[in-house]
Amino acid sequence: MTRDEALAWVASVFDEPPSSVRLDTRRDEIAGWDSLGLLTLMADLDEKFQIQLNEKEIRGLVSVKDVFVLLEQRGALSSQ
Repeated sequence: MTRDEALAWVASVFDEPPSSVRLDTRRDEIAGWDSLGLLTLMADLDEKFQIQLNEKEIRGLVSVKDVFVLLEQRGALSSQ
């Protein structure tokens, strides 16, 4: 997955327009990134990328960049 595709994916997970999601967008700036949104993100990470999160990783997701770092660490995001 490219970075642009990942931004579009994050936007779709939280039902946000792609133009409103950037790498530096914080969790509190995305209305859909509430407890239900977090569950949706976790389910999508598992379904699409076979990535299961532990409690520490879940607490560490405070921005879109944190999601990108996680995807990079797990080999789901290309370095392009």
